Amino acid sequence: MTFNIEHHADKGLFLAIIEGHRAYIHYELEDNTMYISHTNVPEALGGRGIAGELTEFALNTARQEAWKVVPQCSYTQAYLKRHPEFDDLRL
Repeated sequence: MTFNIEHHADKGLFLAIIEGHRAYIHYELEDNTMYISHTNVPEALGGRGIAGELTEFALNTARQEAWKVVPQCSYTQAYLKRHPEFDDLRL
């Protein structure tokens, strides 16, 4: 599935609008540390890997910005356990 992810740094948001639904990751940035607090994919979009793509995008953004990551939401915690290639981002 191909979709566009927008980074709204002023709102601490990674957003994708798919089929009229908003899928997003919310975070707070403090001292070059991204605290990922919430991942939301509407039920109508479930099972398509959208949360994973949003998370990968967010983590790649953190890497590009030289941010560390603290996963506060359960989805991001589980994603990081399955993807050790992002271990360098963990605080």
